[in-house]
This record gives sequence, structure tokens and C-alpha cells, in this order.
Amino acid sequence: MIMMKNFNKTFLAIAVTLASSQAIAAGFQLNSQSATGIGRAFAGDAVIADNASVLSRNPAAMALFDKQQLSMGLTYADVQVQVNDVTHGSGANYGSVDDAAEAKVIPNFYYVNPVNDKFAYGVAMFSNFGTGTDTTELSNNIIGGRLPAPIDLLGKTEVTTINFNLSASYRFNEHFSVGAGVDMIYGQGTLTRGGAVPSPITGAPIDVDLVDVDADGIAFGGIVGAVYEINADNRFGISYRLSPEFKASGDVTMAGVDFDEIIIPLPDIFQVAGFHQLTDKFAIHYTAQLTTWADFDEITVSDPVDAQLKHYAWDDSWLFSIGGTYTLNNSWTLRAGYMHDQGVVGEISSISIPDSDRNWYTAGVTYNLSQNTSLDFGLGFVRGEDVSLIESSGLVGDIHATTRSDATYYSMQYNYQF
Repeated sequence: MIMMKNFNKTFLAIAVTLASSQAIAAGFQLNSQSATGIGRAFAGDAVIADNASVLSRNPAAMALFDKQQLSMGLTYADVQVQVNDVTHGSGANYGSVDDAAEAKVIPNFYYVNPVNDKFAYGVAMFSNFGTGTDTTELSNNIIGGRLPAPIDLLGKTEVTTINFNLSASYRFNEHFSVGAGVDMIYGQGTLTRGGAVPSPITGAPIDVDLVDVDADGIAFGGIVGAVYEINADNRFGISYRLSPEFKASGDVTMAGVDFDEIIIPLPDIFQVAGFHQLTDKFAIHYTAQLTTWADFDEITVSDPVDAQLKHYAWDDSWLFSIGGTYTLNNSWTLRAGYMHDQGVVGEISSISIPDSDRNWYTAGVTYNLSQNTSLDFGLGFVRGEDVSLIESSGLVGDIHATTRSDATYYSMQYNYQF
């Protein structure tokens, strides 16, 4: 019975961490698609179209280009996750992990080609998810020689996903444009759960491996969007990303049973954005985005049998951001932004997936090297909240902990206009 409980809990953790587009990694949705976006907290990114990275948000905005555009860059995501005072219900303290997350370098690439004044196409590569947590250092703590750590809740989780996108746009008239695209999403993840438990005979520590996972998969989704231009200085954008049912397969060994495939329903993403050039030098922009995490209703497994693993619903999550852009001179453009990003975890919290509402404070610059070439730099500070949680371990019962998730984003991007 204990092993079956371990099986359910650890497999649920695998399934959650392998979720790709707009998923949560250690409490973070990796908004990292461009340096310009980070610099303005992604406010208005579905409609500004100041470089080709708009492909990650709204394919219809390609209609705003009259020349070929290339953008490519790197984002360094320094994610800081603290797991403090992991405590048994009896009061026994297993300790804390001050730095449970791993930093990631996230590349991106975008190319937009306006074929004529009506039609444009583009290709893109970017990541919506890529981070990890590691609480392995607590897994071997045995209290009083008899009470093992909750090794079914502790361990290493690491995930990487990449989106490959092909999109097209069509301009109906000077005011209205539409676009659509196809996403191919590759996801790869590893997860371990295990540690030391006392021998029931001698009491000596015994190493136990509960789970050892290396799984990957490919899924297909899509995005549609529209842009409405009131005039050259005021426009609105809207997009809807249809997320796939993601399937991951590979080596999954747990409790002596091998399974091959996990099936995870992913949420859709809807966003609206606006851009207003108020003066020759200053513009404001904003975004509201809904991610339908309530669609995350159940996780199933297959091979050797098909079964519901867990009924598990998160909350829908809203994101709101506002930003400003100031053109200092012909060489320099300045930007800043603020974002409030709601957490998705509802009544069920997790030590391995800390989550809370987050506030983003960002700034960025563009430096024009020439008429056709520019460099973008973005800096973002993401601050979460302290969350007190209780998670049930199949080995030792209820576990209490306090978690916090923060991050700092450093991003650089090269843009070229042909």
C-alpha cells in the first residue's frame, strides 16, 4: 500500500514537470522569448512588432512588417527557489534547501518574410519552459535513527522544452490583419526520487530508489491571431494558442513497474494587447493574458495498461502587464515594464513545484548599430511570495514546508532588417 501511494505521488510529479507550453517550473512560467519583451515585461508584445520576436505571441503582427526581419538571442534565467523548514507533523525538522533551482540559458530565433503587401510568413524557435529543482540533499536525513525523510516528495526534477513554429499572416486592408501558425513542441525531462530509509530489521540506513525517469516527446499545437490598427499610432492585438495533449515516453522505472507513456492535457492561452504612440518619443503598451489551467483535469498513463493516474485541477491564471517605451535619440531606445502573474496552484501545493503570485519589474534598452542592425538588452526581476504548505507523503505522513520562488532574467538579442 505504501509503495502504491509512492507510485501515485511520484508519477504525478513527473507528469506535471513534463508539461510544456506555458507550464509551471518551480513556480515559474518562463517568459523568456526576447530581450525586448523582457525589458517591457512583455506588455503589448502581441502587437508592437518592433522585431521578429512577435512571432512568439501573435502571427498576425507579421502584417506590420514591410521588410524581412531576423532576430536571435539568449536569455539567462537565474531561478532562485528556497525550500525552508521541511518538517514532519510530529515537529521533526529535516532541514532547508537555500538554492533548490538550476539556472538555464535559453536561446531563441525568429525570421519574418513579407512576401508582398498582403501576405507574410515566418519561422521561429523559442522555449516556454526550462528549469529544474533539486532537494536531494534532504533525502538522506533520518531523524532519531527511525524517521526517514519523505523521499517520495524529494529529489531532482529537470525539464527542457523547445517550440518550433511556422506561421503566416494576411492583411485584408489598412486596418485588419489575421494570422495562424503551427507549433511543434519537443519536451524532455528527468526525475529522480529516492534516499535513505532505516532497515526494518537492523535500523541501518538503506538506499532506496523509488523512481528514475528519462522521458521525452513531441506534440503539435497551434496559434491564431488578429491585429486591428486604428491608425499608425494606435493598434490592438489578440491571439489564442491551442495547446496539445502532450505525450511523453521513455524509460520510466518506479516501484518495480515500467510504464511507457504519460498523457497530459495542457491549457490554452488567450491574450489581448494594445499599443499607443502618445508622442514622437513615448509610447505605452499593455497585455492581459488568460491561461486555462482549469483544463488540467486529469493525468493518465498507458502501456502496459491505460488508467487515470490522478484527478488534479489547477486554477485558471491571469497575467497583466503594462510598459513604456521612450526613444531617447537615433541610437538609443529605453523601455520598462511591470507584470503581475497569478499563481496556478490551488488547494494542492507541492514542495517540488513551489508556486505563488509573482511580480515582475523590468527594464531594457535598444542600441542601433546601423540603420538595419540593432542590439537589445533586457533585465527582469521576478519576485514571488512565501508560501506555507502541507503535502502528504506516503512514507511518513504530512510534511510541512515554506517555499519561495524568485528569478532574475538577463537577455541579449541581435536584430537585422534586410
